[in-house]
Amino acid sequence: MDNMDRQEEMKAWFSSLKPVRPVEMIGLWRGLGIPSDHPLDGVLENLGWFGKRFHADMRADALLFQWRADRLVAIEPGFLPIRLAIKAAPFGRTRVARTCFSYLQKVLRARGTTASLALQPSGDGATAAMRYDRQPIVDYFRWMNAQELAGMMCIAGDARHYFFQLRTTNAVAATQG
Repeated sequence: MDNMDRQEEMKAWFSSLKPVRPVEMIGLWRGLGIPSDHPLDGVLENLGWFGKRFHADMRADALLFQWRADRLVAIEPGFLPIRLAIKAAPFGRTRVARTCFSYLQKVLRARGTTASLALQPSGDGATAAMRYDRQPIVDYFRWMNAQELAGMMCIAGDARHYFFQLRTTNAVAATQG
């Protein structure tokens, strides 16, 4: 199966899932990539990605990373050009990248929320979607089960989609201020 066949299979699976209302997403979610033959497969996990946090005002911390066992840090996605990140994906899966990123987290820290959450058209209906403030990216969400969401990251001008899952968590984790 070639990359685009796997991508089409993943898009069909995602479309088959139940839509999500934005209000159902409020809270802290732990993320994990779903392999889909996308260049970013495995990169976020290697860099210590924790997940996402959605606030009651429909704003979001789009990229939360584990800084220490008890600390999360929200990264400003606008600091990392997405097309460059895709080109550098093989490096992003290395130990060197993980080490470098751990030192850069303080510099890349967001100064507030970095995305907005709203109901958006998607396939055969509408579902919750997160639009990044400073990137041409929209993440669409659908229910996998009562505790897990599937996410599909869409980059303007790129036919490939990055798929991930989010699991609701009751973990109390501080965000570095």
